[in-house]
Amino acid sequence: MSDIARAFLDHSRTFLLHELLPRARAAAERLPEEELWWRPNEASNSVGNLLLHLAGNVRQWIVSGVGGAPDVRRRQEEFDQREPLPLEELLARLTRAVEDAAAVIGSLDPATLLETVRVQGRSVTTMEAIYHVVEHFSMHTGQILYIVKLRTGEDLGFYQMIDGIPRAAWPGQARNP
Repeated sequence: MSDIARAFLDHSRTFLLHELLPRARAAAERLPEEELWWRPNEASNSVGNLLLHLAGNVRQWIVSGVGGAPDVRRRQEEFDQREPLPLEELLARLTRAVEDAAAVIGSLDPATLLETVRVQGRSVTTMEAIYHVVEHFSMHTGQILYIVKLRTGEDLGFYQMIDGIPRAAWPGQARNP
């Protein structure tokens, strides 16, 4: 069982650090600064808000909830932010949060995956907390990609077709099968 648990930890860490973060970063970097805070309506989020939200979520669930660091998150502020922040600052916050979370995940003993932690007033297992963060990050990365495609009208070039099979071509990924 510990081989499966180790694989879960390793894959979760790799997926956050080397697949999702680079895609969110590369997409956000395609937008002009003034477009980072565009939102289609008040019920939707901007790319800037999503980057803040992802950093807060990763830090709260993994760095604090699993890793034991103090939880200083003010979640609503991630969505209420309207004053533009520079892209470099947004990406630095997100990168630090993901790197800190990757360090926590990488340091975990697989035997702790079924231990209970408290996050947002709920009791969840360590495995549930990690799974939540990966799923949540993936969902919002998809929203970021969609907004960037919508605003730029461009394909982001994250995949290329090789012999009729889509292959990953985003930063950090092999461009050949």
